[in-house]
Amino acid sequence: MFVGSYPLRLDEKGRLALPVRYRDLVADGMVIKKGQERCIYGLTMARVAEQSAALKAMAPSDTNGARMHARMSFGSMVEVEADKTGRVTIPAGLREYAGLDRDVVVVGVDTRFEIWDSGTWEAYVAEQEAVFAAMESEGMPTLS
Repeated sequence: MFVGSYPLRLDEKGRLALPVRYRDLVADGMVIKKGQERCIYGLTMARVAEQSAALKAMAPSDTNGARMHARMSFGSMVEVEADKTGRVTIPAGLREYAGLDRDVVVVGVDTRFEIWDSGTWEAYVAEQEAVFAAMESEGMPTLS
C-alpha cells in the first residue's frame, strides 16, 4: 500500500528518487502514466494487470467507455525501472503533461502513488480541505 506525502525534487535529467518506503513495492516493475487532475500515476505491474482484467470484464454495453479508458490509460503508460539509488526517469512528455519542473510532491494513494507539481498540489489541497471536512461530517467512513 502506498501512503504518505513526500516533497522531493527532480534532478536536471528529469529523475526522481522514489521514497524509500515505495522502492520494495515497485521492485517487480512499475509503470508511470498520465493521471487525472494533471498528475502522474505510478503503478505496480500487478496493479496494471488488475486494471487490464477489470477493463476486459466491463459490460459489452460500455465498449466505447472501455476503449476510451484503455487508450487514455494504457496508451500513456511508460515502464520505468529504478536505478541502484532508487531514481526513475520521468519522460519529458509526462513531465510536461503534469507541469513538473523541479519541486514535486509524491503522494501515496493506496494502490498507486501520484507525482504532482508542488505548487499544483498545494493549491489542490487548499481547495479540497473544506470538501474533505464536509464529507467526513456527512457520514463518510473515517479512520479513527
